[in-house]
Amino acid sequence: MKNEKITKKILEKYRKITQKAFNIAKKSISNGKEKEAKEILNMTRAYLSDSEHFELKGDLINSFGAIYYAHGWLDCGARLKIFDVSDSELFTI
Repeated sequence: MKNEKITKKILEKYRKITQKAFNIAKKSISNGKEKEAKEILNMTRAYLSDSEHFELKGDLINSFGAIYYAHGWLDCGARLKIFDVSDSELFTI
């Protein structure tokens, strides 16, 4: 995203990407990592909810930031092998 304004279209694009990663992660929990995965998935849900809240208030910057925090939680889980994922387009692995 180079010098673009944050728009509802951009929010929708990145929210869909994060939601797709979330759906994959919740089906890919590593054995013995259920407790950690639950915490990460709860935080991801919370940040996605925050993003929607900020967008409804017209605060697109914080909405965008919340999406990135949500995805950051998922990436953390992938890096720590809490989620057994292999999609390097959706996760930092």
